Amino acid sequence: QVQLVESGGGLVQSGGSLRLSCAASGRTSRDYAMGWFRQAPGKEREFVAGISWRGRNTRYADSVKGRFTISRDNAKNTVHLQMTSLKPEDTDVYYCAAAQGLYSGPGGPFGYWGQGTQVTVSS
Repeated sequence: QVQLVESGGGLVQSGGSLRLSCAASGRTSRDYAMGWFRQAPGKEREFVAGISWRGRNTRYADSVKGRFTISRDNAKNTVHLQMTSLKPEDTDVYYCAAAQGLYSGPGGPFGYWGQGTQVTVSS
C-alpha cells in the first residue's frame, strides 16, 4: 500500500505563488512516477503535472506550462509542485498521485491518491 500526504495549500492572491508538497510512504516511492491532479466541485479530476521515476522526464497540462514546476526528492520520498503566476482558475483541490507500475513515465497511469489540499486564488 501507498500513503500520500499533501501539504502547502492555502489562500493566495492572483499572481502569487505556492509550493505543494507530498510525502510518500509504504513502498519504495523512488521506483514509481508521481504526479499532481486537481479537481473542482462537480468536475472531473484533471492531470496537472507528472514526473518519471528517476525525475528525468516531466509532463504538464497546457494550462500550467511555464507556471508550474514538478520536482522530486527521492532521498526524502517527497514530490513538490511549485506554482507561480497563479490565477483564479487554478482554484481547486490538488491531489498527489503515485503510479501503479514500476519505472513508469510522467504520464502514469496513476492508481494511488492523497486526500487533497485546497488551493484558493483570489482575484
